[in-house]
Amino acid sequence: MPAEALSLLRALQLGSPALPIGGFAYSQGLEWVIEEGTVHDARTAKTWIQDMLRFNLARQELVLWSAIYRAAVNRDPLTLTRLNDRIYALKETAELRQESTQMGQSLAKLFPIWDSSHWLESIAPGRPWTHSAAHAALCAVSGFSETSGMTTFAWSWLENQVLAAVKHVPLGQTEGQKILFELQLEIAEAVESARATALADIGTAALGFAIASARHETQYSRLFRS
Repeated sequence: MPAEALSLLRALQLGSPALPIGGFAYSQGLEWVIEEGTVHDARTAKTWIQDMLRFNLARQELVLWSAIYRAAVNRDPLTLTRLNDRIYALKETAELRQESTQMGQSLAKLFPIWDSSHWLESIAPGRPWTHSAAHAALCAVSGFSETSGMTTFAWSWLENQVLAAVKHVPLGQTEGQKILFELQLEIAEAVESARATALADIGTAALGFAIASARHETQYSRLFRS
């Protein structure tokens, strides 16, 4: 099989909703902002998701993803573990920590399939694997390029956000696909921005996101775990 086709197939598998890590169960506070009315149609859903991509993922989560990828490429378990702890510490609420570690630990169960060297299985991070750390490390040892792996991570996040909006606003399937199509360029820009950002320069002030997540923890009626 041509290397390009194999790489594409593996990226599709790693980004697939069928990957057994439970991403479909989380909305990352989106359910709360739908409940209280900030997000109520396709336009406001796109704005919320776009802002999360620009001001949260691109400026913090993806920058840490990149640093972990490079640590795994260099077979540096101490740096990888330290960065995994940092991701955990930066999660603002209990449910965001639960989401990240549940998905990360689930993804870690796939390490024996993807990592022929079994290097990742030898690492015992002080905290449970976070999702972005496990994903970045897995991409590094599996031969993904940094851009390809990061794009797969960001696309999976985007798809889960849009599907949550389709289910709960609710939006039609066509409206959801339109949002996905229109934010493709934003994904590419977020990845390039994150790759160009030094680890010392990361930072976000997504206060609305943190408040939405905190309030979601006590939301009376909900479909999602975050």
